[in-house]
Amino acid sequence: MDKSFEPGQIESKWYTAWEASGDFKPSGQGKPYCILLPPPNVTGTLHMGHAFQQTVMDMLIRYQRMRGMNTLWQVGTDHAGIATQKIVENQLAVDNQTRHDLGREAFVERVWQWKEESGSTITHQMRRLGVAADWSRERFTMDPGLSAAVRKVFVDWFRAGLIYRGNRLVNWDPALGTAVSDLEVNNVERDGHLWSIRYNTVDGKDSVVVATTRPETMLGDVAVAVNPEDERYTHLIGTTLRLPLSGREIPVIADDYVDREFGTGFVKITPAHDFNDYAIGQRHNLAPINIFTLDAKVNENAPEKYRGMDRYEARKAVLADLDAEGLLVETKPHKLQVPVSQRSDAVIEPMLTDQWFLDLTSEKGRKEITEPALDAVRSGEVKFVPENWSTTYTQWLDNIQDWCISRQLWWGHRIPAWYDEAGNIFVGEDEADARAHASTTPVGALHQDDDVLDTWFSSALWPFSTLGWPMQGPQKNEHGELVANWETDNVFLPSAVLVTGFDIIFFWVARMVMATKYFTGRVPFRHVYINAIVRDAEGQKMSKSKGNTLDPLDLIDGIELEPLVAKSTKSLLIPQVREKVEKRIRKDYPTGIPAIGTDALRFTFAALASYSRTINFDIKRAEGYKAFCNKLWNAARFVLMNLPEGELSAPANGPVTEAERWILTRLKQTLTDVEQHFASYRFDLLAQELYEFTWNEFCDWFLELSKPALNGDDAAAAASTRHTLVVVLETILRALHPIVPFISEEIWHSVSPKLALPEKFLMERPWPKADAIVADDAATAEIEWFKNVLSGIRRIRAEMNIAPGKTIPLLLADGDAGDRARAAKFAAQISFLARVDAPQWIESGANEPAAAVAVVGSMRVLIPLAGLIDLAAEKTRLSKEISRIEVEIKKCEGKLGNANFVANAPAEVVTQERQRITDWGVQLTALREQAQKLG
Repeated sequence: MDKSFEPGQIESKWYTAWEASGDFKPSGQGKPYCILLPPPNVTGTLHMGHAFQQTVMDMLIRYQRMRGMNTLWQVGTDHAGIATQKIVENQLAVDNQTRHDLGREAFVERVWQWKEESGSTITHQMRRLGVAADWSRERFTMDPGLSAAVRKVFVDWFRAGLIYRGNRLVNWDPALGTAVSDLEVNNVERDGHLWSIRYNTVDGKDSVVVATTRPETMLGDVAVAVNPEDERYTHLIGTTLRLPLSGREIPVIADDYVDREFGTGFVKITPAHDFNDYAIGQRHNLAPINIFTLDAKVNENAPEKYRGMDRYEARKAVLADLDAEGLLVETKPHKLQVPVSQRSDAVIEPMLTDQWFLDLTSEKGRKEITEPALDAVRSGEVKFVPENWSTTYTQWLDNIQDWCISRQLWWGHRIPAWYDEAGNIFVGEDEADARAHASTTPVGALHQDDDVLDTWFSSALWPFSTLGWPMQGPQKNEHGELVANWETDNVFLPSAVLVTGFDIIFFWVARMVMATKYFTGRVPFRHVYINAIVRDAEGQKMSKSKGNTLDPLDLIDGIELEPLVAKSTKSLLIPQVREKVEKRIRKDYPTGIPAIGTDALRFTFAALASYSRTINFDIKRAEGYKAFCNKLWNAARFVLMNLPEGELSAPANGPVTEAERWILTRLKQTLTDVEQHFASYRFDLLAQELYEFTWNEFCDWFLELSKPALNGDDAAAAASTRHTLVVVLETILRALHPIVPFISEEIWHSVSPKLALPEKFLMERPWPKADAIVADDAATAEIEWFKNVLSGIRRIRAEMNIAPGKTIPLLLADGDAGDRARAAKFAAQISFLARVDAPQWIESGANEPAAAVAVVGSMRVLIPLAGLIDLAAEKTRLSKEISRIEVEIKKCEGKLGNANFVANAPAEVVTQERQRITDWGVQLTALREQAQKLG
């Protein structure tokens, strides 16, 4: 092994070898275990959320593969309809072209060309993370097999009466000219105004004042509503108003939706341009009036003066005219939430358009799609981790709306519906199929629907379409490569666990359950692990405009300050924002970001992966896990340097020394705990267990405890210790491999020959089984005593500033026969490791010299002060130690004094707390007596 650990030199070497070996593919042996990668957008690049999520998935896949499971990590990318089309349209705009200049067929071909050239960025970046995914089965949501699945699902649902076309209110992006999902809309707080406008009654005897943040939409008002319990206005319910500027007559209606405390208590109702108003309009049978064109300009349904105006231009004109007529009562500043398109930054306009919908709300829709998805979670067939997210899931499905599945784009799955010249609709997997299933003879030629399906429609089929459904036999991708076979691959459905974020429980998780249950009769996955959202070290949301985003590859490879500044500010167009971001980066990273390597980044993510909703990523913590990697590397070098050439033989009768039996006992417990944490998805706890065992017990203690045997005259003890060092190190490497695959692989290839292991790679080794390790509680008790003595001596040395190399006297006092026997047994090791003279006992009643003391059980460990220690300093040290133990006792007493704790905590935990009070009390008594002796 090299003298120092250099992650950059080993990562590419091992990943290339792993992928070439075929070890990422299902073995065909063992129980099926599948994880579905949430398909990232083909336009995407790796961000911290991806890196965190994929680390979790990779840990699970590597762990289960080592446990003998037939593992499949199904990966692929999403065609990302809006995002991908926008990229290619922007490229055309550079040449002053639009997609309409090319025509649909040529434009789609251009998008495919972009995908082939630039669409694999994120999958290459995933390899840098070390993901053990089966790349030979990589899918794309528009490859031939998945496209066939999309067509079949649409056609089957349509023929079952579950898909329909209707005129409904949707989120409309006027810049992109398409409907968008709620997930693609950000509600942004902006400074606006609340305008109060007077509407007179038709008879001119009375009037009402309505408050609105969008006065231009009044041109489409069909009513004014009040709360039926609002006594101020009950006399006006049923009267007729004259709509200002247009002259139309509209009624005053009563509806519980109206908030009496907002504005004046009157609300204008514009069903064609507000989702809440739309619902009110349906309740009161009010016909909506659409006043906007699809590019958000005023249409022919408004007074002629405003036609053709942009909606914001119309706002100014409407306000000016209202003011001129004396109907603008008040204008005041108002904070409001504005819906903004993620894709275009345009303000979303609720718009009545003709769209395709999946029925989820009628009696039939609920029975066949919605209720089975609810039952899957309520019955426990699908379980959320943490469990509280199941409430979020069920509440959404209980209040679900029909799903708008059409988008006005060219890139995507074109809707398999055709129209004849009379406007009749014909649906089929192709035109011939549509004609064959036609209930009436088409009038004239057929024209296919220009719309495409929502990207989430194909994503909803991911759990089974990626496995080859609905086709029979082997399936190939667009390059003719074999990727799936439903006849054999359906064993991976349901998959074991879906790892995803809470923000797509509605948009993806629920829809996968709906589609998979309907078409296969199975659930798509057994568990849904909702990962936390990654925030910065201060808990702030990561944002380019804040300058607090981190690129995972910059953490892995490192980046100097100037390139980091340039990278972080290049997309910021507002000078003030750019300056603020640059200032923050120069402050936070004055020398850039140091390279920590993939393993340290992965360990950081694992250590943060608790059940919380958010995690705070601190680069200093990542640097700490790089130190862990260095510690492991150096420990391995120590072990290997103390080994003879060739293979090692196991001792005939098991480990010879108590230190060996102690470390094996601790290893057994650690592995037991780690398996429990894997089962409960507590990656933070399993990372902590492995960290503490590796760093504290193996590197710090066992390597030290092995030195007397390695350097002693007992050949059998030395040989046994060497073997145990290698066995424990190799076991640690296997246990750590799911978290830190690269360093564990590199070290293992130096260790493996010593044990004559046949496997080619570490991931081919079986997971270490705790049951295969023999525990020795007696040896553990002996070594723990020995460790406590050494720790006490070393603590005194450190606190009293005694030179580490100086040999000092050691006295022992009090204790029992067991302590005397152990002191005699470990005398040589204590002298060797603690740099002390042979320990001497002070008999009861004998005079004691002034000494610094440590307490081990009922035994006192004394270092005489004469010539070594400042008496005043020792008194101060004792006082601090007494105070510390008093605090520990109060903590225990507080717990035991809590009736709820005693009643609800496991019996062994309560017993442990009581024993701790006893142990702390013994130490406290001894320390107080020692302090009294020093005066």
